[in-house]
Amino acid sequence: MNFLRGVMGGPSAGPQPSGAETIQKLCDRVASSTLLDDRRDAVRALKSLSKKYRLEVGIQAMEHLIHVLQTDRSDSEIIGYALDTLYNVISNDLEEEEQEENLPKQVDDLGSQFTEIFIKQQENVTLLLTLVEEFDFHVRWPGVKLLTSLLKQQGPQVQQIILVSPMGVSRLMDLLADSREVIRNDGVLLLQQLTKSNAAIQKIVAFENAFERLLDIVTEEGNSDGGIVVEDCLLLLQNLLKNNNSNQNFFKEGSYIQRMKPWFEVGDDNCGWSAQKVTNLHLMLQLVRVLVSPTNPPGATSSCQKAMFHCGLLQQLCTILMATGVPADILTETINTVSEVIRGCQMNQDYFASVNAPSNPPRPAIVVLLMSMVNERQPFVLRCAVLYCFQCFLYKNQKGQGEIVSTLLPSTIDATGNSVSAGQLLCGGLFSTDSLSNWCAAVALAHALQENATLKEQLLRVQLATSIGNPPVSLLQQCTNILSQGDKIDRRGSKVQTRVGLLMLLCTWLSNCSIAVTHFLHNPANIPFLTGQIAENLGEEEQLVQGLCALLLGISIYYNDNSLENYRKEKLKQLIEKRIGRENFIEKLGFISKHELYSRAAQKPQPSFSSPEHMMFDHEFTKLVKELEGVISKAIYKSSEEDKKEEEVKKTLEQHDNIVTHYKKVIREQDQELEELKQRINTLTSQNEQLQVTVTQQVSQIQQHKDQYNLLKVQLGKDTQHHNSHSDTLQMNGIQMEEVSKLKEELEEWKNKHELLQGQLREKDSVIEKLKSSQLEMGTTEQSSQTSKSGGLEHNNELQKELEMLRSQIQLQSTEISKLQIENQKLQVMNTIADPVLGDSSATAANNAELEGRLEREIKELKSEVKALSEEKESLKQHLDSSSSTVAILQDEKNKLQQEVAESKKEQDDLLVLLADQDQKLSALKIKLKDLGVPVEDEDDTESGDQGDEDEDGDEEEQD
Repeated sequence: MNFLRGVMGGPSAGPQPSGAETIQKLCDRVASSTLLDDRRDAVRALKSLSKKYRLEVGIQAMEHLIHVLQTDRSDSEIIGYALDTLYNVISNDLEEEEQEENLPKQVDDLGSQFTEIFIKQQENVTLLLTLVEEFDFHVRWPGVKLLTSLLKQQGPQVQQIILVSPMGVSRLMDLLADSREVIRNDGVLLLQQLTKSNAAIQKIVAFENAFERLLDIVTEEGNSDGGIVVEDCLLLLQNLLKNNNSNQNFFKEGSYIQRMKPWFEVGDDNCGWSAQKVTNLHLMLQLVRVLVSPTNPPGATSSCQKAMFHCGLLQQLCTILMATGVPADILTETINTVSEVIRGCQMNQDYFASVNAPSNPPRPAIVVLLMSMVNERQPFVLRCAVLYCFQCFLYKNQKGQGEIVSTLLPSTIDATGNSVSAGQLLCGGLFSTDSLSNWCAAVALAHALQENATLKEQLLRVQLATSIGNPPVSLLQQCTNILSQGDKIDRRGSKVQTRVGLLMLLCTWLSNCSIAVTHFLHNPANIPFLTGQIAENLGEEEQLVQGLCALLLGISIYYNDNSLENYRKEKLKQLIEKRIGRENFIEKLGFISKHELYSRAAQKPQPSFSSPEHMMFDHEFTKLVKELEGVISKAIYKSSEEDKKEEEVKKTLEQHDNIVTHYKKVIREQDQELEELKQRINTLTSQNEQLQVTVTQQVSQIQQHKDQYNLLKVQLGKDTQHHNSHSDTLQMNGIQMEEVSKLKEELEEWKNKHELLQGQLREKDSVIEKLKSSQLEMGTTEQSSQTSKSGGLEHNNELQKELEMLRSQIQLQSTEISKLQIENQKLQVMNTIADPVLGDSSATAANNAELEGRLEREIKELKSEVKALSEEKESLKQHLDSSSSTVAILQDEKNKLQQEVAESKKEQDDLLVLLADQDQKLSALKIKLKDLGVPVEDEDDTESGDQGDEDEDGDEEEQD
């Protein structure tokens, strides 16, 4: 009772009725009154008491309030009062005075218990969903708030009830389309609670067009300059997209990524950022990171990265990155966002490499970021973000790795010293007196060497000038010198951190690179230093260094090619046995993977540390440790004979790989030659098509000439009928007309012959096409090549014969045309003789003059046609000559292809024999290795490895 009195806030005793009695009376009134006004007044009174007497109202009135919701649906006012009362009872959003009177734990338990009572009957939640559909403001708004409070108290249970309710989620989606901003904004808060940790509801909400509506609200509110409504919408979008691959794909396919670009269009005046704008932009950047997170499926991440580049989103982020006046936390999150947008995407990485900072002179953005990373005055989180950005830039980017390492090589270093390169900044950070800079630079340089044996060898050429007058030393030697000096150098920060960073760099550098191991062993001080570090009994903080020293020594044994007599594998193993002990060595090696910071770093690629002292391990290095720990442990226990056998097997395998690589190269060259020949054949085919088009044009011109000739013939026939009455006087002209008709007939014959020759020419072109197609099919099998050879020879002989026949026919045509020309000249002479005979009569002379003029015109036209035909004959002759030369060229190419096919077949037969021998040897060696207990890769894995060597896409699935 004391607790109840405290909640009610009334006196412990007195004549006044207590709050509980008043509430009981009001509940009785609600239950028994028949008048709606009385019930409404009673519910209004309960609402006013519900905040102060929350417990009593909840216990006594909840059942009556639910009954009111069921029975009094017609009166919106009483429904609104009932919903408000239930909200006050269930919600934990109490006023400050009540929060002082009640313990937070009691408040939380009270709201949760009342919620459990309310949702015990699922019909209550269904009823509430029905009320939320009402358009009346006094019903809909309290209903939304009550449902939100239920989800806050008992989220999973209420989610399940809404999920199984018919159209439950769809009803709530209508809230986003409400014209009243209060309801719309509270609807966003409701959907936030509804979509928490429930993938099924997230998918339904997404497919109910939530993305479109939310992005519209963000745009209407002013994007990043908007208020808290924008923040709520962004939080809801994060709920829908985070760890939900289906929604992410739907968001990308719906072209919603393009609508994110205006969010990051900040103005030139970046001073005076409001706290809300910083919050909004921070959430927008996080939303971008959700789409390209390394934990997403690689295919989905890659497609989102490409979409962000094509729509200009990456360019906009880089603009913010290089802008001035941007708050530090926004700049840090922008760096992290750009990092994941470019991670593993070659196109985006190439663009990022081309970005320059707006300085004078312009500097690459990478250089500017590295300057911040090695600057100890910069905030710790910013330096971590820059390191992550550099790691993502180099991830699966051999081109970028080569550009970074090239800035360290002697041939590319700027002798004038006018500009600072990325390599110089890394070296400066590696050898500075700040331990955090040492660690960051070492890890960054290790990422430049990750899975790139060529660059590991090139980095051995780097020489450093330590001081004036002393000879330069290699970068590898300088790293080991600093490592051996240890605590002698006064540094700011953790002294262990510097050594851990250098040891991680050396382990990455020497792994899978025998030449680097040889250079490392060439320094006589390195092995004694490592054995001394491992053998000592040091504190817990130094155990990490001991484990890394053991790993480095194990790498020096495992990747040792025995080129140095004093540091052969067997001698190094004996040294471990004498000075350390194998069991002790394996125990020290295990310190790495057992360390707590190792487990944290292995979880995700982004370096996130609570303080600089916890910055010990890199994510990619944890993968290397996991890969090498087992093989080094086995290598330590192997005998010298097993090592020799393993070396022999490795050499044999290398020889086999070299042979296979050689023949692959030969096959690639042959493929290139075949492609070139195919291109030449395509060129010849296109030329032939052009010639055919030319012939078609000539045929059309001839047809035009025929039409003109037929028209003249008709006109000449009409003139002959008109002058039949003057047959006596036109006897000589009649003779001329007969001659002209003969000429026309002969001209028709020649035209027919010309068309026949054109048909034959087309047949020859088709023969040439068949010969070309037979040459294309020649490279498939030996049988087809022999068939095409015999067929080609037969076609060639037929072509030669038909060409000779065409030449003889053309010569006959030329002689007959010359005869026609002589006869035409004779007719002209006869016309000149007939003129004085017909000059007796003036009328007859006039008619004769007219006829002569017509005849002369026709004769001239016939001459022009004969001349045109002779020109066409010459062009056809030239075309036939070119066709015969094309046939000869194709015949030569066919002979060459036949020779190449024969040689290729012979080489392939030799290759098959050689590969069969190699496979027998390889299987025998594998059997020996298996007998010795050495794990051997399967044949399928070897083939897939060969396939990977031939593939040059550069797209590999990331493995975190």
